[in-house]
Amino acid sequence: MSTDHHPDNQEHVSRREAMRRGALGAAGIIAAGGLNSRVFADPLKISPEELAKRKAARDEAAKAKAKKGQTKSVIQIFLWGGISQNDCWDPKPGTGYNYLGEFDKFIPTNVDGIQLSYLFPKLATQADKYSLIRSMTHGVFGHETAAYLMQTGHKPGGRLAYPSVGAIFTFFKKEQYKGLLPPYIVMLQAAGRFSEEGFLGPGYKPFATGGDPNAARFEVQGIVNRGINDARQKARRELVDKINLMGYGLADVPEMAAAEEAKQKAYGLILGRGKEVFNLENEPTELRDRYGRHTFGQECLAARRMVEAGVPYITISFPGGWDTHGNHFPTMKRQCPMLDQGLATLLADLSDKGLLDSTLVWCTGEFGRTPKVSWEPPWNGGRHHYGHVFTVLVAGGGFKGGRVVGSSDELGAYVKERPVYPADLLGSIYLLGGIDATAKLPHPLGFEAHVLDTENEGMKSAGLLEEIM
Repeated sequence: MSTDHHPDNQEHVSRREAMRRGALGAAGIIAAGGLNSRVFADPLKISPEELAKRKAARDEAAKAKAKKGQTKSVIQIFLWGGISQNDCWDPKPGTGYNYLGEFDKFIPTNVDGIQLSYLFPKLATQADKYSLIRSMTHGVFGHETAAYLMQTGHKPGGRLAYPSVGAIFTFFKKEQYKGLLPPYIVMLQAAGRFSEEGFLGPGYKPFATGGDPNAARFEVQGIVNRGINDARQKARRELVDKINLMGYGLADVPEMAAAEEAKQKAYGLILGRGKEVFNLENEPTELRDRYGRHTFGQECLAARRMVEAGVPYITISFPGGWDTHGNHFPTMKRQCPMLDQGLATLLADLSDKGLLDSTLVWCTGEFGRTPKVSWEPPWNGGRHHYGHVFTVLVAGGGFKGGRVVGSSDELGAYVKERPVYPADLLGSIYLLGGIDATAKLPHPLGFEAHVLDTENEGMKSAGLLEEIM
């Protein structure tokens, strides 16, 4: 008897598959904001002993192969809301209308055997520069908890509020980075799902640029002021210096010297070389057009300029979000071309400038979307939160290109081969950044805290990404 793509048949198949894997709660029955599945469930029937053996082998191989400290800067492209794995970077030809919807066309890439959705023609020409992790998993379905897990590597709900990857990089690179710009920058605003600085405190909070890099003038908060040109700002500075008698004759006082140094650095940021990083008018018109004359494209260009300035960690928060419970297909048709253009050009530009080897780029949401489309009202063609399996794109910084790690099943519903957990991804990023994932972190109340601590937290780990190092 054929099990074609009739909705009843597909629901039966999904439930049977879910029960086989011991994770009841199939894609078709998850509502908006849906039911949380069991957190950190092992998606494959692998014994704990075998899982530990594979993890140890991968970790050992990764540490032997990785060039520790090769990553000088990180660009994180955060697709908040969660992007569909089926419609983008893990397409499933032949699964029918209930799973494909309008997106039933697929294209080859410049790497044999890797296909993408037709919505990504530019990324298809750059596949040799990035790898796709098609077996990312954590089993969490809530925005806040999943975002926390993906950006800290720690189990949500614990007594400690851990810092994000960006704050960790800032902490460990603070002695090396001497640039004018803040060491951790978010464009345009932090997603607000959790406090990125965690218990490290406000000194490690990301600097949010605000503004719009696609505007005629990129008005960065606190650096480029609306309605005040450079000449006027300079005149104001000179006037303040003339009437400020407080520090006169006190240059040898340590506190006054420190204040003067801080002031000069601030002025350098507002009026000097620091500010120029945000001046995209310095870039050729043709290159700006290649990135795309939209907010996301120009964010990517600004990120490349920050890498040139040595900024350790840059987060691009995609404007608009990907939480497509309803209106999914129109949203994807509008946003995927922007993501495709900006990201593909960023990878090509970094490569052309010799920066890709030292710049790690990773792009993902906090989870994926349900493989089965919800055609029924009120969704009328939507996909919901899905943490069982999704795709992450990684490039540069010591990661190889043109590879695929792991795989999902025939529907894109569960991990089929080689699960990758948040600690595996973040641990690999830390390794390439020269950061010891077992290192202790200073907690203000003296609590024991480490960069990653999966074993004590009872979380899954299948090993570092040695396949692409």
